Amino acid sequence: MTDTPTQPTPRAGTKTEHTLTLPDGELRYTASAEWQLLYEQEKPVAEMFHVAYIAQVDAPSPRSLTFVFNGGPGAASAYLHMGALGPKRIAFGENGSLPKPPVQLADNLESWLSFTDLVFVDPIGTGFSRSLPSDKATDEKESATEPKPPKETEFWEVERDLKSLGEFMQRFLSRQKRWLSPIFIAGESYGGFRVARLARKLQQDFGIGLSGAILISPVLEFSLLGGSDYDLTSWATLLPSLAASAAHHDRAQWAGNPGDLQAHMAAAERFALKTLIPLLAAGDMNTPDERQAAYQQLAALIGLPLPLVERQGGRIDIEVFARELLRDQQRIVGLYDASMTAIDPFPNRVQYEGIDPTLDGIDRLFTGAINSHLRDTLAVETDLPYHLLNYETFKAWKFDLKGELKQGFIGAVDDLRIGMTLNPYMQVYITHGFFDLVTPYFASNHLAALMKLNPELRPHLTLQHYQGGHMFYTWERSRQQWFTAMQTFYHNAIA
Repeated sequence: MTDTPTQPTPRAGTKTEHTLTLPDGELRYTASAEWQLLYEQEKPVAEMFHVAYIAQVDAPSPRSLTFVFNGGPGAASAYLHMGALGPKRIAFGENGSLPKPPVQLADNLESWLSFTDLVFVDPIGTGFSRSLPSDKATDEKESATEPKPPKETEFWEVERDLKSLGEFMQRFLSRQKRWLSPIFIAGESYGGFRVARLARKLQQDFGIGLSGAILISPVLEFSLLGGSDYDLTSWATLLPSLAASAAHHDRAQWAGNPGDLQAHMAAAERFALKTLIPLLAAGDMNTPDERQAAYQQLAALIGLPLPLVERQGGRIDIEVFARELLRDQQRIVGLYDASMTAIDPFPNRVQYEGIDPTLDGIDRLFTGAINSHLRDTLAVETDLPYHLLNYETFKAWKFDLKGELKQGFIGAVDDLRIGMTLNPYMQVYITHGFFDLVTPYFASNHLAALMKLNPELRPHLTLQHYQGGHMFYTWERSRQQWFTAMQTFYHNAIA
């Protein structure tokens, strides 16, 4: 008699052997590309696709294991998988520029597989992960006309999504007998939000202790994603990234020596906290001279014309900045990486009506890379399309199950604080790209300064940022620097 629920035959996965040639020798590893069942009241309801890389090394103690996911919501793990952490990566151009098709893959000398085993997880509705059809008997009870379609949307809300990831990790650790391994979680963008929430939830609800949590370009508090006439903080936390991007394109009046990006960003940070927030908070109570002086400083920092800064009242929207910074060249800068530019297809229209080159432009690279890697190198056979970024998931996502709150009010910093308190040994690493306008680095710096961590816990939180955008690891030098930093992070977390 078995103690597991009756389950359908899962889709056929694959297990293959490979070798990664690194500067210090060859690393042999096993790649498993499989579907794992998820349950609801002991009935299988979904299959979660994942790729696990397990290194074949002799070690005196269990090797660390890292669960990796991206964000969206609605994004598959292919971005971190094929962009930075896996044994194969996309060959980007200089400083993350997009190469011409077809996409080229290269051995990843900075693969984290050299110091941790890796499990790349695709949440339901992304990648090859799908919900299962409803039980036939239940269908006949509920509908006498036609069976109900798969209900992937049930997973498209904050708590159910976190529960599915926790359930997946539990089952993976049990099936692979890895409960005694040091466990890490790493997530990008909304995946960083997931990591912050899971830092508490995995320990409280699933009994999974964490050695470390890595938040990559995270959104931690949704209230900081967009400002208004009445919400001031997001304008200030965005400003240093605008200043860094303007300086990169040599459009700013350098605060310090020309080329000293760190000094320019530091000046923007001081201006944001000491001048911009008080200016916006005072509103019409400012004198005309006070407003004019602040607008002049702001225009110099971010490289926009003074009349435009005045018209915006010091509130610079990312789309306005992206359109106006290089308008004289009829070029726009990317929202997710403002160091990148593209031709403005509609230069004479009042508002920008094109697409974002740093989001839409990379789809062809990651779609080609992950499909080739899974279907050719890892020998996965399926007719399912691989959903790299499922916009249906994004549009349908329920940020608050009760419907009482809007998206802008949810956050994860409280959960991260509780997670660090529950496990005072867990190390946390938060990282961003300087030129990311969507999830700016200074938002995380600002939140970390407000966390009121106990002096015993504060050294366990590291903030470290790099040149580049949302996916700063597409910059070769940044990826190499990050790889070195993560080797040290893992060593310290495990030691």
